[in-house]
Amino acid sequence: MTAMTEQTQPAIRYERDADGIVTLTMDMPGRSANVINEVLAEALAATLDRLEQEKDAISGVILTSAKSTFLAGADLEGLLALRDPAEAFRRAEQFKALLRRLETLGRPVVAAINGTALGGGMELALACHRRIVRDDPSIRLGFPEVTLGLIPGGGGITRLVRLLGLEAAHPYLIEGRQVSPREALAAGLVHELAESNEALLEKARAWIRSRPDPTQPWDRPDYRMPGGDPRHPRMMQMLAVAPAMLRKQTWGNYPAPEAILSAAVEGALVTFDTASRIESRYFARVATGQVAKNMIQTFWFQLNEINRGRSRPAGIPPSDTKKVGVLGAGLMGHGIAYVTALAGMEVVLKDLTLEKAEAGKARIAKLLDERVAKGRLSPEEKQAVLDRIRTTDRVEDLAGCDLVIEAVFENRDVKAQVIRETEAVLPEDAVFGSNTSTLPITSLAAYSKRPDRFVGIHFFSPVHRMRLVELIRGRQTSDEALAKAFDYVRKIGKTPIVVNDSRGFYTSRVFGTYLNEGLALLAEGQHPRAIEVAGRQAGMPIGPLAVADEVSLQLMQHIREQTEKDLAAEGKTLPPHPAYRVLDVMVREHGRLGKAHGAGFYEYPKDDPKYLWPELRRLFPPQGEPLPQQEMIDRLLFVQALETVRCLDEGVLTSVADANIGSVFGWGFAPFHGGTLQFINAYGLERFVARAEALAARYGERFMPPERLRDMARRGEVFA
Repeated sequence: MTAMTEQTQPAIRYERDADGIVTLTMDMPGRSANVINEVLAEALAATLDRLEQEKDAISGVILTSAKSTFLAGADLEGLLALRDPAEAFRRAEQFKALLRRLETLGRPVVAAINGTALGGGMELALACHRRIVRDDPSIRLGFPEVTLGLIPGGGGITRLVRLLGLEAAHPYLIEGRQVSPREALAAGLVHELAESNEALLEKARAWIRSRPDPTQPWDRPDYRMPGGDPRHPRMMQMLAVAPAMLRKQTWGNYPAPEAILSAAVEGALVTFDTASRIESRYFARVATGQVAKNMIQTFWFQLNEINRGRSRPAGIPPSDTKKVGVLGAGLMGHGIAYVTALAGMEVVLKDLTLEKAEAGKARIAKLLDERVAKGRLSPEEKQAVLDRIRTTDRVEDLAGCDLVIEAVFENRDVKAQVIRETEAVLPEDAVFGSNTSTLPITSLAAYSKRPDRFVGIHFFSPVHRMRLVELIRGRQTSDEALAKAFDYVRKIGKTPIVVNDSRGFYTSRVFGTYLNEGLALLAEGQHPRAIEVAGRQAGMPIGPLAVADEVSLQLMQHIREQTEKDLAAEGKTLPPHPAYRVLDVMVREHGRLGKAHGAGFYEYPKDDPKYLWPELRRLFPPQGEPLPQQEMIDRLLFVQALETVRCLDEGVLTSVADANIGSVFGWGFAPFHGGTLQFINAYGLERFVARAEALAARYGERFMPPERLRDMARRGEVFA
C-alpha cells in the first residue's frame, strides 16, 4: 500500500492512503503538547476545507497526535487575557463550527487517542464518531475545566449530556472527574481500547473499512437522551433539588458549576445547535469573570511554576531519597510513613515502644485497604508497601537512613532529645527534617551537630490527603539539604513551597489569624452560628470555631504559652489579642479542649451530629447590634491577606506563587479567590488599602496595611 503525504498546515499533517483513509496527525511545532489556539484552529479549518473538497475520494478520517498527549485543551494564556464576553463567545462559536463540520462531514471519523485528552481534547474526541484509546492507565480523559473556574466551551457539555445523559454526565462536568481508559470504556465515553499506538491506528482503519454510519447519535431521527430529558418525571424530581444541593456545596462562590448545570439542563430541552449556543453564552460569561482569572493564575501558572522547581536551590544535582526514618507513629508520623512507603522508599517507623510503632503501621494498613477496595492498589502491591515499613523502638535501627523526619509532640525539650539521640546513629550526609508546625527551625537546629543538614518539613493533616508540604530553611540550612527535601516532596507526589524561618513559618502563622479572628468575633458577642456561616461564605472549608476544635483548643493554648515563654527568653512579650480571653475561658475555666476530648466550641454526641455548645451565648453575650455578614467575611479574609503581606515583607515568603498555593493547599484559603495575595490583586490594591484602614480604625492594629502595600497601591502595582 502506498500513501500520499502532504503538509497542509504546520500544526496538522494530512495523509491519505490507497484505501482513501485520511490520517490527520496533530503536531504543533515548538510545543511539547498540542493546544487549542489560533494556530490549531486555522490548521483545522484548512484541513476541513481539503477534506470537503476531496470527500469523494475519502472513505474515512483518523485523527491522532504525534505528541505524547492527544490534545491538552485550550491555551490558558489566551484565556487569562480574555476580558470581552462577546469575543469569548465568538471564539467558542468559531471553534465549535469546525467541530460541527467534522462530525457532519458524511464520512466516518475516528479519534485515535494515543495520550491524555482533557478539556478541549476530549471535546474534539466527542466530535468524532468513534473513540479508540490506548490502554495505558497513565492516560487521563475528562473535563477538568471546573477546577480552574471554567466550563467546557467547545461543545463538551452539549455532546456529553447527549452521549451519557444528564445524571451520568454530572460528575465529569461539575466535579471535573478524570478517568483512565478502562474506566472511560466502562462509562461509555470511548468505544474501544488498543494495546499500542500501532494497534490504535489499525483498529481505526478496520472500523472505517466496515463502512459504519457516519452520523452522531444525537443527529439521528430516533435519538432519545439516555435517562430522559428534563421533562422526564425522574429527571424533574432530580433537577428540582439539584440547584439547592449545588449551592450548598459552593455557597454561591463558584460560577462555573452553576453555569454547567444551567447549560446542561437548558441545552437538553432544545436542538443541538441551540444548545451549543447556550453553552457558548455561559462559557463567555464564566471565562471572562474574575473567579476564572484567579483560579487559572494560581492553579495553573503558579502551581506549574512551583512544581517545575522555581523555589528549589539552583545548581544542585537531583537527589533520590532511598531510606527514610520517621520518628513518632501517631497522627502525623504514620501518615508520613504511609506516603513515603507508597512512593517506593524504605521506611523505619520508630516510636517509644514497639507497640506504638506497630499501631501506626496498622493504621497504614487500613489506608492501604481503602485503596485496594477502590481498585487503586492490588493486594500484592499493598503487601509490598507494608514490607517496606520496618517498625522499631530502637534508635540504632535508623542507621543508614539518608533522611529522617521527626513528628513527635510539639515540645521543645522532647524534640531536642530525639534530635540528639537520632543524629548519633545517622550518616554524616543524612538530612534531618522536623515536622514542627510552629517552633522556629533555627532554634531546633541548635540541638543538632549538623545544623547545615537540618530543615523544616512541615506536613498537613491528614497527610495522605493534603497536597502541600512547607519546607523551612533555617539560618544555617544548606542548599543541598533544602534541595534534598524538595526532591523528596516531589517524589511522594506533593507540592513543596519554600519559606524562610520564623515563628509559625508562613502557613501556621497566617492560618492562626483566621482562628484568632473567629475567636475575636465570639469575644465581641457575635452569634457563634453567624461566625461559622461567615467563614463558609468567605470560602473557607470549615468555620473558624469548628476548625479550632479540630486543631485542639488545648494545642492552641499550649502554642500560645510556648510562644510567651520563648519571647520572654528574648526579652519580649506576646502582643495581646481578644482571642486569648476566649481560650482562657474555654480551656482553663471550663476544660473544653477540643474535638479530640469530646468538648470544645461544639458538643460531640456519640451517635448524633455535632452542634454548637449552647453555653457560648451565655459566656460571650451580645454587646450591641450584630455585625453584617459581609463585615465578618471581610475580617476573616483581610486578616489572612494582611499577615501574608507581612510574611512577604519580612522575607519569610520569597514568591507570590508560594504564598497563593500555600494558602489554598495548606489551610484551605478560599480557592475561588486564588490565594491570599491574588485576593488582594482581584480586590484592587487601592480599594484593599482603604478597606483595611477602615477595619483597623474599628478593630485594631492587626488590620493596618503595611507600608509596602500602600506603596504598591500608589504605584498601581500588583503581586506577581
